[in-house]
Amino acid sequence: MTRKAASETARASPEIDLPFAAPEVSAAMARWLVHIGAERRMSPKTVEAYARDARQVLAFLCEHLGGRVTLRALGSLTTADLRAFMAARRGDGISGRSLMRALAGMRSFARWLAREGLAEIGALAAVRAPKIAKTLPKPLAVADARRVADVDMRAGEEREPWVLARDAAVLALLYGSGLRISEALGLKRRDVPAPGAGDVVVVTGKGNKRRMVPVLRSVLQAVADYVSLCPYDLPDTGPLFVGAKGGPLSPRIIQLVMERLRGALSLPDSATPHALRHSFATHLLMRGGDLRAIQELLGHASLSTTQIYTGIDSERLMEVYRAAHPRR
Repeated sequence: MTRKAASETARASPEIDLPFAAPEVSAAMARWLVHIGAERRMSPKTVEAYARDARQVLAFLCEHLGGRVTLRALGSLTTADLRAFMAARRGDGISGRSLMRALAGMRSFARWLAREGLAEIGALAAVRAPKIAKTLPKPLAVADARRVADVDMRAGEEREPWVLARDAAVLALLYGSGLRISEALGLKRRDVPAPGAGDVVVVTGKGNKRRMVPVLRSVLQAVADYVSLCPYDLPDTGPLFVGAKGGPLSPRIIQLVMERLRGALSLPDSATPHALRHSFATHLLMRGGDLRAIQELLGHASLSTTQIYTGIDSERLMEVYRAAHPRR
């Protein structure tokens, strides 16, 4: 969608009924949500989260200011008003990460209001985001990551062979190509070549951005094994992975598969489907993979997002150093 078309769509969008905001603010918020969804190409879940966070801020301000929030009131906000919101949310037990996201949503709304000439909320720029404790992703060991995608690990389960093959193929894609679970389950049948017919898959990531990702022959074989066993017709334009009744496969099914594998392999609770993506990136980096290349493979918009894996690699190197250096 072009910028002009997105703007026209936003202006034509219906109002959102917010009991704690004036109609002008409700209408502006509706247009802003269309803007970030259409023009900024944010995912529906992100748009929903931003909308929820902005509503929470406006609801607080209604009570704090003693009346429905108007555009003029937004333009007159002080840093004390915003700090009061942060203190109230902290009192409700909200984490620093959730509070930071709420401020990010409100800042996005404020930038849009300023661009449209509706209000200038200067106080937001003066409020510091809460400090967030950095937590590193917890990748699996190489051997464990390989075993997770081994269909033989679940041979004793009372499940149909095609279901076991399907789950193994999904997990193999998560670790073998570093896909998000939504990306793997969003694949169409035509997106994955047969063994020997190609070595890349085209995935649709966040913001509907498409990218090509290399895929190992063993992973393609796992997908081919599943396709040959699947009792349902898998048309080229239909979903590659289907559930027990032939519909699109739910992410929850794969999450449950990982829960069972954690027990069978004595893995920690951090061993989730997304941990396989972390493992993909970490293991590539440990083997000398280029950070920029890994950024492209993961579909990260910013290199700073990918750089978190350098922390994991450095941490493991220090563990080896402390354990093996002769003068320890």
